[in-house]
Amino acid sequence: MDQNFYLQYAAVEDHHWWFVARRQIIHSVIRRLQLPPHAQILEVGCGTGGNLAMLSQHGDVSAMEVEAIACELANQRQLTLVKPGRLPDLIPFEEDFDLILALDVIEHIPDDLAALKALYSRLKSGGWLIITVPAYQFLWSQHDEINHHQRRYRRRQLSRLIQNAGFHPTKSSYFNTFLFPLVFLTRMYQKILKVESQATISDDLKLPSPLLNRILTKIFASERYFLPLFSFPWGVSILVIARK
Repeated sequence: MDQNFYLQYAAVEDHHWWFVARRQIIHSVIRRLQLPPHAQILEVGCGTGGNLAMLSQHGDVSAMEVEAIACELANQRQLTLVKPGRLPDLIPFEEDFDLILALDVIEHIPDDLAALKALYSRLKSGGWLIITVPAYQFLWSQHDEINHHQRRYRRRQLSRLIQNAGFHPTKSSYFNTFLFPLVFLTRMYQKILKVESQATISDDLKLPSPLLNRILTKIFASERYFLPLFSFPWGVSILVIARK
Protein backbone atom coordinates (compact mmCIF):
# COMPACT_ATOMS: atom_id res chain seq x y z
CA MET A 1 0.00 0.00 0.00
CA ASP A 2 1.18 3.57 -0.55
CA GLN A 3 2.70 5.81 2.08
CA ASN A 4 -0.40 8.02 2.36
CA PHE A 5 -2.45 5.07 3.58
CA TYR A 6 -0.16 4.44 6.53
CA LEU A 7 0.14 8.12 7.38
CA GLN A 8 -3.66 8.36 7.53
CA TYR A 9 -3.84 5.06 9.39
CA ALA A 10 -1.39 6.28 12.04
CA ALA A 11 -3.30 9.54 12.41
CA VAL A 12 -6.61 7.87 13.36
CA GLU A 13 -5.63 4.52 14.90
CA ASP A 14 -5.60 5.85 18.45
CA HIS A 15 -9.03 7.49 18.18
CA HIS A 16 -11.22 5.87 15.51
CA TRP A 17 -14.10 3.90 17.02
CA TRP A 18 -13.28 0.66 15.18
CA PHE A 19 -9.66 0.52 16.35
CA VAL A 20 -10.45 1.67 19.89
CA ALA A 21 -13.28 -0.81 20.39
CA ARG A 22 -11.39 -3.75 18.89
CA ARG A 23 -8.46 -2.92 21.17
CA GLN A 24 -10.75 -2.96 24.22
CA ILE A 25 -12.17 -6.33 23.18
CA ILE A 26 -8.72 -7.86 22.65
CA HIS A 27 -7.52 -6.43 25.98
CA SER A 28 -10.46 -8.13 27.70
CA VAL A 29 -9.74 -11.43 25.91
CA ILE A 30 -6.07 -11.42 26.92
CA ARG A 31 -6.88 -10.72 30.57
CA ARG A 32 -8.84 -13.97 30.69
CA LEU A 33 -5.95 -16.06 29.37
CA GLN A 34 -4.03 -15.78 32.65
CA LEU A 35 -0.66 -15.43 30.96
CA PRO A 36 2.49 -16.02 33.04
CA PRO A 37 4.35 -13.02 34.51
CA HIS A 38 6.52 -11.32 31.88
CA ALA A 39 4.78 -13.29 29.14
CA GLN A 40 6.49 -13.15 25.75
CA ILE A 41 4.00 -11.64 23.29
CA LEU A 42 4.32 -11.24 19.53
CA GLU A 43 2.06 -9.15 17.32
CA VAL A 44 2.46 -10.04 13.66
CA GLY A 45 1.40 -7.41 11.16
CA CYS A 46 1.28 -4.69 13.80
CA GLY A 47 0.72 -1.92 11.26
CA THR A 48 1.56 1.47 12.73
CA GLY A 49 1.63 0.09 16.26
CA GLY A 50 -1.70 1.11 17.71
CA ASN A 51 -2.00 -2.05 19.82
CA LEU A 52 1.50 -2.04 21.30
CA ALA A 53 0.76 0.06 24.40
CA MET A 54 -2.21 -2.14 25.29
CA LEU A 55 -0.24 -5.35 24.71
CA SER A 56 2.63 -4.12 26.87
CA GLN A 57 0.26 -4.23 29.84
CA HIS A 58 0.22 -8.02 29.50
CA GLY A 59 3.89 -8.87 29.00
CA ASP A 60 7.06 -8.22 27.03
CA VAL A 61 6.03 -7.30 23.50
CA SER A 62 7.75 -8.01 20.19
CA ALA A 63 6.27 -6.94 16.86
CA MET A 64 6.81 -7.37 13.14
CA GLU A 65 5.40 -5.66 10.07
CA VAL A 66 5.94 -6.22 6.36
CA GLU A 67 5.62 -2.57 5.21
CA ALA A 68 8.68 -0.38 5.81
CA ILE A 69 6.74 2.86 6.32
CA ALA A 70 4.45 1.16 8.87
CA CYS A 71 7.51 -0.18 10.73
CA GLU A 72 8.95 3.32 10.85
CA LEU A 73 5.72 4.82 12.19
CA ALA A 74 5.31 2.03 14.76
CA ASN A 75 8.88 2.49 15.98
CA GLN A 76 8.22 6.19 16.54
CA ARG A 77 6.02 5.11 19.45
CA GLN A 78 9.20 3.82 21.17
CA LEU A 79 7.37 0.94 22.85
CA THR A 80 9.36 -1.93 21.33
CA LEU A 81 11.60 -2.52 18.34
CA VAL A 82 9.27 -3.36 15.46
CA LYS A 83 11.18 -5.52 12.99
CA PRO A 84 10.55 -6.06 9.27
CA GLY A 85 9.00 -9.48 8.74
CA ARG A 86 6.39 -11.39 6.82
CA LEU A 87 4.37 -14.58 6.95
CA PRO A 88 4.95 -17.39 6.41
CA ASP A 89 8.69 -17.34 5.73
CA LEU A 90 10.27 -14.48 7.68
CA ILE A 91 9.55 -14.22 11.41
CA PRO A 92 12.55 -12.15 12.60
CA PHE A 93 12.76 -13.50 16.15
CA GLU A 94 14.63 -16.44 17.65
CA GLU A 95 12.54 -17.00 20.79
CA ASP A 96 9.19 -18.75 21.17
CA PHE A 97 6.18 -16.91 22.53
CA ASP A 98 3.43 -17.35 25.13
CA LEU A 99 0.95 -15.40 22.99
CA ILE A 100 0.88 -14.51 19.30
CA LEU A 101 -1.69 -12.12 17.83
CA ALA A 102 -2.58 -11.76 14.16
CA LEU A 103 -5.27 -9.10 14.13
CA ASP A 104 -6.75 -8.71 10.65
CA VAL A 105 -3.61 -10.10 9.08
CA ILE A 106 -4.07 -13.54 7.50
CA GLU A 107 -6.74 -12.33 5.07
CA HIS A 108 -3.86 -10.49 3.33
CA ILE A 109 -1.74 -13.62 2.85
CA PRO A 110 -2.20 -15.88 -0.21
CA ASP A 111 -1.28 -19.06 1.72
CA ASP A 112 -3.10 -18.57 5.02
CA LEU A 113 -2.53 -22.17 6.14
CA ALA A 114 1.24 -21.84 5.75
CA ALA A 115 1.08 -18.59 7.73
CA LEU A 116 -0.76 -20.27 10.60
CA LYS A 117 1.66 -23.20 10.60
CA ALA A 118 4.54 -20.73 10.86
CA LEU A 119 2.87 -19.14 13.90
CA TYR A 120 2.31 -22.57 15.45
CA SER A 121 6.02 -23.28 15.18
CA ARG A 122 6.85 -20.14 17.16
CA LEU A 123 4.51 -20.73 20.09
CA LYS A 124 5.56 -22.37 23.33
CA SER A 125 3.74 -25.55 24.30
CA GLY A 126 0.47 -24.38 25.84
CA GLY A 127 0.87 -20.97 24.19
CA TRP A 128 -2.06 -18.96 22.84
CA LEU A 129 -3.02 -17.60 19.43
CA ILE A 130 -5.55 -14.79 18.93
CA ILE A 131 -6.78 -14.27 15.38
CA THR A 132 -9.26 -11.75 13.97
CA VAL A 133 -10.39 -11.61 10.33
CA PRO A 134 -13.17 -9.97 8.29
CA ALA A 135 -16.30 -12.10 7.89
CA TYR A 136 -18.51 -13.12 4.96
CA GLN A 137 -17.51 -12.96 1.33
CA PHE A 138 -20.86 -11.30 0.51
CA LEU A 139 -19.61 -8.24 2.45
CA TRP A 140 -16.69 -7.89 0.02
CA SER A 141 -16.35 -4.25 -0.96
CA GLN A 142 -13.98 -1.55 -2.12
CA HIS A 143 -12.67 -1.58 1.46
CA ASP A 144 -11.28 -5.07 0.83
CA GLU A 145 -9.77 -4.03 -2.49
CA ILE A 146 -8.06 -0.99 -0.99
CA ASN A 147 -6.66 -3.09 1.85
CA HIS A 148 -5.40 -5.83 -0.52
CA HIS A 149 -7.45 -8.59 1.09
CA GLN A 150 -7.32 -12.06 -0.43
CA ARG A 151 -10.59 -13.25 1.11
CA ARG A 152 -13.16 -12.93 3.89
CA TYR A 153 -14.07 -15.89 6.12
CA ARG A 154 -16.88 -17.79 7.76
CA ARG A 155 -16.41 -18.90 11.36
CA ARG A 156 -16.48 -22.63 10.71
CA GLN A 157 -14.07 -22.24 7.79
CA LEU A 158 -11.59 -20.31 9.95
CA SER A 159 -11.82 -22.77 12.86
CA ARG A 160 -11.14 -25.68 10.49
CA LEU A 161 -8.17 -23.83 9.00
CA ILE A 162 -6.70 -23.19 12.45
CA GLN A 163 -7.18 -26.84 13.40
CA ASN A 164 -5.44 -27.93 10.20
CA ALA A 165 -2.46 -25.82 11.28
CA GLY A 166 -2.25 -27.87 14.50
CA PHE A 167 -4.05 -25.57 16.96
CA HIS A 168 -6.89 -26.40 19.34
CA PRO A 169 -9.50 -23.61 19.12
CA THR A 170 -10.96 -22.77 22.54
CA LYS A 171 -13.22 -19.89 21.44
CA SER A 172 -14.67 -19.04 18.07
CA SER A 173 -17.14 -16.21 17.57
CA TYR A 174 -18.29 -13.56 15.19
CA PHE A 175 -18.02 -10.07 16.61
CA ASN A 176 -18.85 -6.48 15.65
CA THR A 177 -22.32 -7.96 15.77
CA PHE A 178 -24.38 -5.06 17.13
CA LEU A 179 -23.35 -2.87 14.19
CA PHE A 180 -23.70 -5.66 11.62
CA PRO A 181 -27.12 -4.51 10.29
CA LEU A 182 -25.75 -1.01 9.67
CA VAL A 183 -22.65 -2.35 7.89
CA PHE A 184 -24.70 -4.83 5.85
CA LEU A 185 -27.18 -2.18 4.67
CA THR A 186 -24.37 0.24 3.85
CA ARG A 187 -22.52 -2.37 1.77
CA MET A 188 -25.69 -3.38 -0.08
CA TYR A 189 -26.57 0.26 -0.76
CA GLN A 190 -23.10 0.86 -2.19
CA LYS A 191 -23.29 -2.20 -4.41
CA ILE A 192 -26.78 -1.45 -5.72
CA LEU A 193 -25.96 2.19 -6.52
CA LYS A 194 -22.41 1.32 -7.59
CA VAL A 195 -20.90 4.12 -5.52
CA GLU A 196 -17.97 2.03 -4.29
CA SER A 197 -15.81 2.71 -7.30
CA GLN A 198 -15.47 6.31 -6.13
CA ALA A 199 -14.18 5.28 -2.67
CA THR A 200 -10.65 6.28 -1.71
CA ILE A 201 -8.18 5.28 0.99
CA SER A 202 -9.05 8.41 2.98
CA ASP A 203 -12.77 7.52 2.93
CA ASP A 204 -11.95 4.33 4.80
CA LEU A 205 -10.12 6.14 7.58
CA LYS A 206 -12.27 9.20 8.17
CA LEU A 207 -13.15 9.97 11.77
CA PRO A 208 -16.86 10.58 12.32
CA SER A 209 -17.98 13.43 14.54
CA PRO A 210 -16.78 13.15 18.16
CA LEU A 211 -20.26 12.29 19.42
CA LEU A 212 -20.87 9.62 16.80
CA ASN A 213 -17.36 8.24 17.32
CA ARG A 214 -18.04 7.83 21.06
CA ILE A 215 -21.41 6.18 20.44
CA LEU A 216 -20.00 3.70 17.91
CA THR A 217 -17.07 2.93 20.23
CA LYS A 218 -19.39 2.16 23.15
CA ILE A 219 -21.68 -0.03 21.04
CA PHE A 220 -18.88 -2.08 19.50
CA ALA A 221 -16.72 -2.30 22.66
CA SER A 222 -19.70 -3.47 24.77
CA GLU A 223 -19.41 -6.85 23.06
CA ARG A 224 -16.45 -7.62 25.35
CA TYR A 225 -18.92 -8.23 28.16
CA PHE A 226 -20.84 -10.84 26.16
CA LEU A 227 -18.03 -12.75 24.40
CA PRO A 228 -17.03 -14.70 27.56
CA LEU A 229 -20.64 -15.85 27.94
CA PHE A 230 -21.50 -17.04 24.42
CA SER A 231 -20.49 -16.86 20.76
CA PHE A 232 -22.26 -14.41 18.49
CA PRO A 233 -23.95 -16.13 15.51
CA TRP A 234 -23.03 -13.39 13.02
CA GLY A 235 -20.91 -10.26 12.77
CA VAL A 236 -18.67 -8.15 10.57
CA SER A 237 -15.54 -9.90 11.91
CA ILE A 238 -14.49 -13.22 13.46
CA LEU A 239 -12.43 -13.84 16.58
CA VAL A 240 -10.72 -17.17 17.31
CA ILE A 241 -8.69 -18.01 20.40
CA ALA A 242 -6.61 -21.18 20.02
CA ARG A 243 -3.93 -23.03 21.95
CA LYS A 244 -0.89 -25.08 21.05
